[in-house]
Amino acid sequence: MLDHIGRLTFTVQPRPKITMETITVELTTMAHGGDALGRHQGKVIFVPYAIPGETVRAEIIDDREHYAFARLVEVLEPSAHRVVPPCPYFGQGECGGCQWQHIDYETQLRFKAAVLTDQLERIGDADDPAVQPTVADETGWAYRNHAQFRPAAGGGLGFQRASTGEGGPDIIAVDYCLILHPLLSDLYDVIDLDVEGLRRLVLRAGTGTEDLLIGFEMEEDRPPALESDEAVSCVLLLREGGYANLIGNNYITEMVAGQTYRISPTSFFQVNTCQAAQLVRVVLQYLELEGDETVLDAFCGVGLFTTQVAERADLVIGIESEPAAVDDLLVNTEDRDNVEIIEGAVEDVLPEVAVDVDAVLLDPPRGGVDRSALDALATLSPRRVVYVSCDPATLARDARRLRRGGYQLVETQPVDMFPQTYHVESVSLFVRS
Repeated sequence: MLDHIGRLTFTVQPRPKITMETITVELTTMAHGGDALGRHQGKVIFVPYAIPGETVRAEIIDDREHYAFARLVEVLEPSAHRVVPPCPYFGQGECGGCQWQHIDYETQLRFKAAVLTDQLERIGDADDPAVQPTVADETGWAYRNHAQFRPAAGGGLGFQRASTGEGGPDIIAVDYCLILHPLLSDLYDVIDLDVEGLRRLVLRAGTGTEDLLIGFEMEEDRPPALESDEAVSCVLLLREGGYANLIGNNYITEMVAGQTYRISPTSFFQVNTCQAAQLVRVVLQYLELEGDETVLDAFCGVGLFTTQVAERADLVIGIESEPAAVDDLLVNTEDRDNVEIIEGAVEDVLPEVAVDVDAVLLDPPRGGVDRSALDALATLSPRRVVYVSCDPATLARDARRLRRGGYQLVETQPVDMFPQTYHVESVSLFVRS
C-alpha cells in the first residue's frame, strides 16, 4: 500500500538568462495526454505530475495564445488521491515511461473513463456516451511483455527522459523497471552488455509460455558477438526493416484466452497479456456471434482476434499490411479453414471487398482509420462495427465519421492496458441505424 503525502516540493534547476513566470493555479480536470488542467487569467494551463483538485505553484515553460504548458514547482494543496511514487526514476526530467505513478490506481481508472467520455463528447459530438467503468489490471504493476531500451550517455541502458522543456530528448539509465513483467525483469537483470554500436535493445516475453527474445539494432547491420547460457532467442533487427536470426528462434509464442500465437520480433502484439484477454472477451461480447456470420477483421495483426472469432463465426476475412505479421497470421490460422487473409493496407483493400459482411472489427494503430476506409465500410453496411482503440482522440474522430455514415455508438468499454500511464485502450460497439 502506498502512503498518501501532504505538502510536496519539486526542485527546479536554475536556468541562467531565462526568466519564466511562476503562477499559482487550481487544477480542475485531467486532460488527454496526462496533464492536469486549470485556468489562470482566462488561459488554459497544462501541468504534468499534478492532479485535478490540487492547487499548485507552476512555472510557465511554453506560453501560447490561448493556453500554456507549465512545470510543476510545488503542490500547495495536495489531492487525497496523491501517493508516493514507488519508482526512483519517476518524475519530471526523469524517465518518461510513466506519467501517473503519483495517482492512486483506482483514481487512474476513473480518470481514463472520464478522458474517454470527454473526447467522445467534444471531438465525437456524442451526446452522453455510454462509457463503462475501466476494466482494471490485476495489480497495476509488472505487466509489460515488451520493452525497448537505448544506451545512455553515461553507460548502461535506459528509457527516454521525460520532457522538461529544455533541449531535445535523451536517455536516462535505469537498473530496473516496476512495470516490466517479471520474466523481462529477470532477463534484464542477467544481461551483461558491452556492445559497441548498439542503437536499441528490444526485450520480448511470452508470459504464458515463458519464451524470451532479445533484439539488437546496431549502428550498422553487423551482428554483435554473443554468448548465452540462458534459454533466450536473439535476433538482429535490420535498419531497413526485417531481422536476421542469431540464436534460437526468430519469434516467441504467447497464449491468450486459450489460443497460442506466434509473434515475430517486428510484429505488433498487446504489451499486457492478461488485459489482452479482457479485450478478447469484450470484442466477442459486442460481436454477439451465433455461428453463421461473416466477419471482416481489419488491422488484424498476428490474429489476436481472428482466431477467437473464427471459432464462433462462419467466415473471417483478415486484412493486414505488415509482412512479418502476415507471416505470423498464416501460422496462427493454419488450422482454420474458415479464415481468408488479404495482405494490404485497409484503405486499399476495403473498397475492393465484394462479399456481404455481418460485422467489421477494427483495431487500428494510434492514428485511427483512414477516412476512405470508413467510407468503404459504410458502403459494406455491416450490422455491427466493433472498434478497438488505443487513442481516445482518434476514436472520437472516427466515431463522428461513423455516425455520419449511418452508425450509432452504443457503448464504450475502456480496458486498462497501460497502468501508471495516461494511455487508454477501449472497445466500442457501433450498430447500423
